[in-house]
Amino acid sequence: MSSEEIEWLEVGTITSPQGLKGELRVYPDSDFPERFIQAGKRWVRDPKTSQVKEVQLRGGRYIAGKNLYVIKLEGVESRETAEEFRDYELLVDKSDRPKLKNDEYHVSDLVGLEVYHQETQENLGVVIDLYSAGNDLLEIQLHKQPELEVKQDTDLSQISRRSKRKKYRPKSNKPLTIFIPFVREIVPIVDISNNKIEISPPDGLINIHETKD
Repeated sequence: MSSEEIEWLEVGTITSPQGLKGELRVYPDSDFPERFIQAGKRWVRDPKTSQVKEVQLRGGRYIAGKNLYVIKLEGVESRETAEEFRDYELLVDKSDRPKLKNDEYHVSDLVGLEVYHQETQENLGVVIDLYSAGNDLLEIQLHKQPELEVKQDTDLSQISRRSKRKKYRPKSNKPLTIFIPFVREIVPIVDISNNKIEISPPDGLINIHETKD
């Protein structure tokens, strides 16, 4: 099978060289250490051209406290050569997935799932990412976005320039997201086949502002 026929799964991003002997730092997008440690075939994708090429991973190690792996690729023996891989994506064949335990999921399977409140069945939003921060956190983009309230009776001429910058600076239009602990008590149902999860959040965990007419 040629590289054009393979469906890719991004498992990390090469951020920079490590040392002088061609090692590379990788920021992981996978919870499976074998992606970065176990020797074998991998692929990398050029961020500028999107061209994919095969590489051989010799091995790697985890840097505790920095959430980074350091890997060694066949034929990359100097810092100068390693620099050429800066910002490249590290890829694997999507069909080559580690076997999961019960209640474990691939991040790529969770992203895009619709999120429903288990009690009301209200469609709250969609999963856009998963973060590991002690406990796994689902990032959910809410379908119901709060409106930006603008006070029309404010006389800006009576406010200092510094205050204007702080209080009346235009706000970002970035969609509002919330973080939900990915634990069974709060996310009791993950139904990948029907593209949804159901959550049972405790009071106060979700604060959704009603849209005004």
